[in-house]
Amino acid sequence: MTERFIDFENQVCLITGAGSPRGIGFQTGRILGGLGAKTVLTATTDRIYERAGELKAMGVEAKGYVADLMDRAQTEALIKNITEDFGTIHVLVNNAGMTQVGETEDFSDFNTVTYESWDRTINRNLTLTFNVTKQVLPIMEKNNYGRIVNVSSVTGPLVSNPGEAAYSAAKAGVIGMSRSLAIEAGRHNITVNSVLPGWIATASQTESEFQGGLNTPLRRSADPEEVANAIVFLVSGKASYITGAELVVDGGNTIQEYKGDSRFYY
Repeated sequence: MTERFIDFENQVCLITGAGSPRGIGFQTGRILGGLGAKTVLTATTDRIYERAGELKAMGVEAKGYVADLMDRAQTEALIKNITEDFGTIHVLVNNAGMTQVGETEDFSDFNTVTYESWDRTINRNLTLTFNVTKQVLPIMEKNNYGRIVNVSSVTGPLVSNPGEAAYSAAKAGVIGMSRSLAIEAGRHNITVNSVLPGWIATASQTESEFQGGLNTPLRRSADPEEVANAIVFLVSGKASYITGAELVVDGGNTIQEYKGDSRFYY
């Protein structure tokens, strides 16, 4: 009998921001569940129960929780509830960020962005990741085992766009936080890595983002599952000596100098 290359039997895996059926978070949970994980999903709306139901229909032990992870009291209560239900947490995928359901992104330029918008974007894309990790880390230290992947972005650490100063700052901050934590947590057999997606064909992808994907070397945006595959490898036992690293999943977009219409260059 052929053994699985990657196996998550008896591991409790928490994935935040998993409410969208076409999102990176849910696709990560689906793959982990198929590899034997007990899959824990969170989102800000009750559609997370539908995602958990889909996994259960596949035979996965799964449960969904609603929580606003920018709220520290809710985050603390969430982790407490998860550990009461599952006993522990072995894997954390910090995928929540971008925007919440019912809200629109603010692309105001630096001169006109409000203080409130700046703070909200930093909280959603950086502080939220800190809030969850802060609660989960002591559990992993107690186990002397843990795998953390923080979903950052190429936007901020490598490139940027007009009107995205706050988002870029937050996602670059995720990288810096991850590196520091990787150094601190390594003694407890905990790895901390970051995945940096580029153009991704999620349900919320805009026309301009779609066009951006067409101008990558691979001439398309990524399927969310392709990003999820990278995440799953990094939280697996096969990535046991990789920590503090950044894995770019962008179809080669950031390695090319010219990013305009391919008719005029490539």
